[in-house]
Amino acid sequence: MTEFIIYFELGLYHILDFAGYDHMLFVVAISALYLASDWRKILILVTAFTFGHSITLAMATFDLVNVDSDLIEFLIPLTILITAGSNLFTRDRNRYIPSTRKVSLNYLYAGFFGTIHGFGFSNYLKAILGRDTAIIKQLLAFNLGLEVGQIVVMIFFLIISAFFVGLFGVDRRDWKIIISSIIIGITFVLMIEARFWI
Repeated sequence: MTEFIIYFELGLYHILDFAGYDHMLFVVAISALYLASDWRKILILVTAFTFGHSITLAMATFDLVNVDSDLIEFLIPLTILITAGSNLFTRDRNRYIPSTRKVSLNYLYAGFFGTIHGFGFSNYLKAILGRDTAIIKQLLAFNLGLEVGQIVVMIFFLIISAFFVGLFGVDRRDWKIIISSIIIGITFVLMIEARFWI
């Protein structure tokens, strides 16, 4: 097995491992406003998140930036809480910033919050890499694995949404509120448990 595949699988299983369910929650939170027919929009959101965390993952792994890990453990659930909370006040799926490009505010959320999550990933990756200095290929493989893992979570959530909203007739607005409220409850507990200020 090549080194690229090893690090790809590490990134993939890091997302799909239920021990790291906080990252799954973020993907579900940004997907909660959408249905399967909107898969392209969610894919862009997930990719924006990957792009954001790729930047800080690389910077932190190369020791260009150091952030208190306790603070990151608090900020990660906070980003999820904000994302899920904003879902409750969103009436439609197209929040746009007034500009000629009509860049969705959600894409900026995902990219910015991805930078915070990147610090969380970096601790895991640095522990694996050790003193290895040639890490460009490993970083690329790990990020690709994370991206694929996030897409798997997204697809799984969209299938569940299709069952409840499409087949069982659950109101789309109610579905969004239920999912977002559950995520808010979970992340609120995670924030309290982080207690980085102590």
